[in-house]
Amino acid sequence: MAITGDQARTAHLLRRFGLGASEAEVDFYSAGGWEKAVDRLLKYESVPEPVVYDDEFLMDPDGRMIPNPRLAQVACYSWLLTTTRPLQAQMTLFWHDHFATSTEKVSNGPAMYRYWQVLQNNATGRFSDLLLAVSKNPAMLYWLDNIENLKGRPNENFAREVMELFTLGEGNYSEKDVLEVARAFTGWSYAVSINGRTRPNRGEIPVQRHEYYFDTFNHDSGPKSVIGQSGPWNGDDVIKILCELPRTAYYLTEKVWNWFVYPEPSKAVIEKHARVFATSGLEIKALLRSIMLDEEIFSDRAERKAIKNPVAFCVPTMRQLGFGAVMVTALEGFTHTDAGRGRAAMQLGRMAQISTSAMGMEILTPPDVSGWPSMTQWITTSTMVERMKWSDSLFSGQRGASQLSVGTVAPVGATATKVVENLLSVLDATLPDTKKANLVAAATEELGGRPVNRTNGTAVVSKVARLLFSTPEFQFM
Repeated sequence: MAITGDQARTAHLLRRFGLGASEAEVDFYSAGGWEKAVDRLLKYESVPEPVVYDDEFLMDPDGRMIPNPRLAQVACYSWLLTTTRPLQAQMTLFWHDHFATSTEKVSNGPAMYRYWQVLQNNATGRFSDLLLAVSKNPAMLYWLDNIENLKGRPNENFAREVMELFTLGEGNYSEKDVLEVARAFTGWSYAVSINGRTRPNRGEIPVQRHEYYFDTFNHDSGPKSVIGQSGPWNGDDVIKILCELPRTAYYLTEKVWNWFVYPEPSKAVIEKHARVFATSGLEIKALLRSIMLDEEIFSDRAERKAIKNPVAFCVPTMRQLGFGAVMVTALEGFTHTDAGRGRAAMQLGRMAQISTSAMGMEILTPPDVSGWPSMTQWITTSTMVERMKWSDSLFSGQRGASQLSVGTVAPVGATATKVVENLLSVLDATLPDTKKANLVAAATEELGGRPVNRTNGTAVVSKVARLLFSTPEFQFM
């Protein structure tokens, strides 16, 4: 049975294309009908951000960039918690998986944060612009060894992945194409400008100051043949060629559908949306609008059938409980000279980073070039233990935040039934009546048959949340 009703459809859209369906967000986005929710999600540029995580957040009190990647990761998580642009956030995560680059190799935090900002700033524009920006980003150039790609000594690593992972998919190019594309990208590197002079990269890990640099001396300008098209191609030409191939529109459409809707869609479904995508010139918003307006995304096959990845498990619960609002208030007027106050507020971002990492997903550190696992691969014995323990972080962790979250769910005077109802409503959770009754029984036992008072709220909410987080139903969105 298809999802019906504006609020139900809007909640589904927010679970998949946003950062969870909080009660306030469902009310806001669904006003005027669920199609208006699609418009509001897509037109996020007109929505001001309460916190802009710029270089100030990566500096020490003396204004020096902090190289440790941990702070860059915390800035990414903090943005997810406070942003008023949930579709941009979700698409940034999608592209981070698609263009997987990791601190395991690119170990400079500010350089990796620049890469994250490229994904963020190009998340829903034209795909060719995004691919070009990613391809010229120092973190990507270092990650896939293109700084070692020189005339006469082509390195094929980036060339292979730009076709296999980024545009065409495996089996849609030849080994000759890989060599020719590698030749086209020779000389793509990065450099630092010092006192008006450019100092080309010498193989070092990129830092925040590095910018794309075209090394003409090491570029192979000879003729090349790429996917049957011949000419003196350079990297820009190859990106144009790849983005004009119908296969690229199909491959990307299928990846977007698999991430946001459900795996293994029919060929007809993908072809329909790929045509829209290709006709638009690979405008990402055109593809997203086409998919979000498709009745198939509201089908029984889609509703509450996608397993939450760790970020989708942790970040929405924090936002729904008001943690993001706490951070916005604490970070107002932040500068690097007041780092202590800012770092304290961003500990909530650190909390999310620690927990998602324990569950198998750490932003800026995907496991390999193919990105993170998906669906049932997220659920193991150890990761389920971490998902259950998440209740302790939410309701017993940071003192101010835990007081907020406990008070939201278990105000003084609330009954066991009301605590459970509040928790399910705030966290956008649905359970069969029998399991809901089990949660009420557990809450009743913890409260000793009495209502919530000033001392027992944390214990009862932690216990009920732990049980909720262990249910199969709560693993799906």
